[in-house]
Amino acid sequence: MKTIFLIGFMGSGKTTVAEILSEKLSMKRLEMDEEIEKQQSMKIPEIFEQFGETHFRLLESELLQNIPETGLIVSTGGGVPMRNENRELLKKGTVVFLEADWEEIVQRLQGNSGRPLWNNSDAKAKKDLFDARQTVYKQTADVAVSVNGKSPETIADEITHVLK
Repeated sequence: MKTIFLIGFMGSGKTTVAEILSEKLSMKRLEMDEEIEKQQSMKIPEIFEQFGETHFRLLESELLQNIPETGLIVSTGGGVPMRNENRELLKKGTVVFLEADWEEIVQRLQGNSGRPLWNNSDAKAKKDLFDARQTVYKQTADVAVSVNGKSPETIADEITHVLK
């Protein structure tokens, strides 16, 4: 099966849904942020702090270039589809947009400390970032699945059904 890329805003459930899909479809899973942390021996907030967002985005693109076209469930970082070159690389697989509304994201991210772009921004900047990314996610995706008020298992079941 073609590699499945899960895209969506931070907090949309990409990592959790990827874990469940991996089991359901008997495919290996790759979580891009975890892989970058492993390769760099640093946590994402540290990479942002020491090298900046631009450097982090380059690391994401390099990783994406090396992902095979088949056999993986990939949980992408929320900003991955924002670069043209990344959108081209995502086309080698099936792109599933985990679509959450703003209220759902705010609720899910309350008290989460590991997200530099969330924690270091005011409410307007967060909403602006969310709004700016929605159009790109929709344009990039082969399939969009609403995650609002749904369990990760239900979302994974819907994705599995849509992909068959």
